[in-house]
Amino acid sequence: MSRQHIPLITELPLVIWLVIVWGALWQDFGPGNLVFGAVIAYAVVNFFYLPPVELTGRFNVLWVVPFLGRFLLQLVTASVEVFWLAVSKGPKLRNAVVAVELRSHSDFLVTATGHALSLIPGSLVLEVDRSTSTLYLHCLNVASEEDAEVIRRDVRATEAWLIRIMGTRADFAALRAEEALP
Repeated sequence: MSRQHIPLITELPLVIWLVIVWGALWQDFGPGNLVFGAVIAYAVVNFFYLPPVELTGRFNVLWVVPFLGRFLLQLVTASVEVFWLAVSKGPKLRNAVVAVELRSHSDFLVTATGHALSLIPGSLVLEVDRSTSTLYLHCLNVASEEDAEVIRRDVRATEAWLIRIMGTRADFAALRAEEALP
């Protein structure tokens, strides 16, 4: 059984990313190394099955700056909170695995949301259920169902920001409809 041929234009973002990673790994962004990296990337993409990355077709620059501001604020706040929890509670800290079902079923958005959350201290994505778009996060300082619900709201808020930035038109319309509800 042969694999369906995917046009180069569809594979181009992945090839470019692999070339950048190649250059970074070798710490050499010279033309010769990048050309060789492109040959290797093209071979990897064509000889090993990788599902094509389906981009959403939209990118809203106006939402990026507020998202980055929110992200940096969360990063600093969570770092201070994790420090304080380590000093004040130490090993007595209660942790939990929290399941959060996302709105979007786009692999791209689920991955972006998971990565954004994993960069914030205090939580780590343990598992992703692609069939239901559910993230399972290991979170610090979760002592009650109310604490878990706060985490779920925060995760869905992060996903909402990413939908505004680069979600599909359908996801964006669903988000706007959800926000319009009383």
